[in-house]
Amino acid sequence: MLPKQEFITIYNNKELIKKLLIELVLEPRVRTLKWSEITKQTPNIKISYPGQHLASLVLGMEGTKTGARGNDIVDGSEVKSCSRVDQLDTCNDCGEKVLRIESNCPNCGSINIKRMDDSKWLFTIRSENDLKVLTQDVDRVVLTLADYPEFDKGNFQDLRFQIFEIWTKSVRNQNFVQLMTNYYNKIYLGHKNKNPNKTPAPKNFWPYSYQFYMCNPIKVLNCIVKNANSNPQISIDYYVSPETDRSILPSELMPISILNKDELSIISEKTGITLKEIKQKLPFISEELRLFLRLRDTDKISETKPYQ
Repeated sequence: MLPKQEFITIYNNKELIKKLLIELVLEPRVRTLKWSEITKQTPNIKISYPGQHLASLVLGMEGTKTGARGNDIVDGSEVKSCSRVDQLDTCNDCGEKVLRIESNCPNCGSINIKRMDDSKWLFTIRSENDLKVLTQDVDRVVLTLADYPEFDKGNFQDLRFQIFEIWTKSVRNQNFVQLMTNYYNKIYLGHKNKNPNKTPAPKNFWPYSYQFYMCNPIKVLNCIVKNANSNPQISIDYYVSPETDRSILPSELMPISILNKDELSIISEKTGITLKEIKQKLPFISEELRLFLRLRDTDKISETKPYQ
């Protein structure tokens, strides 16, 4: 889990990260928000390529100038981006689509709006070679995420940018390899056997899900943007330098609230904390305790819409 030092060529990273976010993401978004009020078009600016720029600055490594057809980072790292900012919402009363900047439904005037927060990272694995590249050839998977730190409070003024790393050859991250392998062997091939003419959906990898935490992702960036809709103010409150050995870093703590009854029982047995008290006394599950948990059923073949 030690980055390849010879590929680190970008320095002054924290200042460059702020400059990048302002120029490529935040300033264009502020202008788009103003136009969105007039056109009623979504202001959502896709983060895929800005996410790759951001990953390069955080890792201190250049890209390979290949777009989507080669390595994303010069050391061979794979970058996946997910944005939950400015998703299109839905009116719970009439079903009309509602922009994130709208407080009322434009069709019926209702304030009963379902705010969406379900974007995820997508992994397309359509062959044995795709699986091999992702789980064996690639040493590091870099996950960029843009979301709202206070989404549950309805605060859509402040944004958060995070980057997590998963090292496919590390024992700590082996659940990621198992998830991707299970997806290809059970889900993808299962659907192809049922209907060879349809292309199954890619593997969905959800931020803050049970699967996400079970993969022991390691955070290397946490950046908060206050007043992002009008006058963005950036604060980098957590940053890991490119040369740092990731093996000494802790993985993200898993909220105990996402465990099911059986999983809670396992943790209760291992810690000696009663089920009645466990959520109050143990709000988060450490990486060490997660060793006693297992991945949930990811082998089941379920019906999904084909991926185009």
